[in-house]
Amino acid sequence: MKSVETPADLSRIIEMAWEDRTPFEAIQTNYGLNEQDVIRLMRKELKPQSFRLWRKRVSGRVTKHLQLRSPKVSRAYCSTQYKR
Repeated sequence: MKSVETPADLSRIIEMAWEDRTPFEAIQTNYGLNEQDVIRLMRKELKPQSFRLWRKRVSGRVTKHLQLRSPKVSRAYCSTQYKR
C-alpha cells in the first residue's frame, strides 16, 4: 500500500471511501490507492465495527465502480452536498 502524505489526505481518502457516489477509481486517480489499498487503509484506520459497517455498505454498490455505474451518474457528489 502506498503511504498517505498528510493527515488531511488520510481524512479525505476516508471521506471519499464513505461517499456512495465516489468511485474507487477517483481515489486511485487522486491518491494512487487502488481498491485493495483503500480496504487495507480503512481496516487500519477505522474501529472494527466501523470497518464492518463500511464494508457492508460498499460491497456490491455499483456506484463505487466506474464500469458498473449508470451513465446517468455524472458527478461524484450530491448537488446539495457542498452548500455555501
